[in-house]
Amino acid sequence: MKKKEEEKELKITFQSKKEYECPACGANFHKEELLSGGGRLIAGKLTDELHRLYEPSAKYGEIFPLTYQSIVCPECWFSSMENDFPLLPPDKKEIARSDVEKRMKKTTLVFPNINFGEGRTLMEGAASQYLTLYCYDYYNKQTSPTIKQGLAAIRCAWLLDELNKKYQGQHYDWLGTLFRRKAHYLYNEALSREQSGRETLSGIKVFGPDTDKNYSYEGMLYMCAFLRYKYGPASNAEERKTSLEDARRTIAKLFGMGKSSKDKPGAFLEHARTLYDTINKELSENFS
Repeated sequence: MKKKEEEKELKITFQSKKEYECPACGANFHKEELLSGGGRLIAGKLTDELHRLYEPSAKYGEIFPLTYQSIVCPECWFSSMENDFPLLPPDKKEIARSDVEKRMKKTTLVFPNINFGEGRTLMEGAASQYLTLYCYDYYNKQTSPTIKQGLAAIRCAWLLDELNKKYQGQHYDWLGTLFRRKAHYLYNEALSREQSGRETLSGIKVFGPDTDKNYSYEGMLYMCAFLRYKYGPASNAEERKTSLEDARRTIAKLFGMGKSSKDKPGAFLEHARTLYDTINKELSENFS
C-alpha cells in the first residue's frame, strides 16, 4: 500500500478525461497532461531564445513541459497544437490519411523506437514537435500555419538539446542547429507573409515561444531578429550586412511599443536591448 501511495505521489502526468477524435483517421484517444504544483516545476533562467529552463526537482527529477504540448494521434501520428486539432480542412483529410506511412517513416528516421500509445519520454516529446511541424502543411492560411511551424521547429530544437545531453555522440546537437535554421526561415517567412497579406497571424493566440509566458507579437519580432542574427546569411558579406540591418530594424520596433508590461516584462526587454547592441556592434565593426 505504501509503495502505491509513493508512486501516486510521484506522478508527473495523467490521462485527460477529454476524449479526442483524430480528424485524419478517426481514432479516439486521451491526451497525456502534465500535473501542476507540488514542486514539480522549478523555474530556472530565461535563455536568449526566450526558452524557460527548469531545475531538476529532488523529488520528481527532470521535467520538460514541451514534451506534452502537441497532440499526436497514437494510431496515425497526425499532430497539431491543441486548438487546431479538430480544424483540419475537409479537403486535406484524405491527404493526411494517406500520408501515414510517409509521416511515420520520416519521423522514426530521426526519433527511433517511439510509441505514442504509452507515456511520453523526451524522445516522444521531440518527435511530437517534429510531427507538428510536418502536419501544419495540411492546414490552410487562416490558421497561421507558418508561424506555428516556426514554434514547433524551435521547440523541437530545445528538446533535441536535452536529448544531446543524455545521448552524446548521436548528433542531436547537429539536429538542434538544423531545426533552429528551420525556425529562422519559418519565423521570418511568417512575418513576410503577414506584411504582404499572403497569410494572417490572427490564427495564433499564444505566440510563446515557450509555454511559461506568451510574449505576444513582440516576442515573435524578437525571435525573427534573434534567429536572423544567429542563423541568417554568414558567408556572403553583403547578404550578412543586409540581414543584420533587417534584424536591427525589426528589434528596434520593440522599443517603440512602450515600456515594460505584462507581455513585455523587464527580462524580455533586457534580452531585446542586448540583441540590439550586439547587432549594432557587428555592423559598426565589420561593415562601417
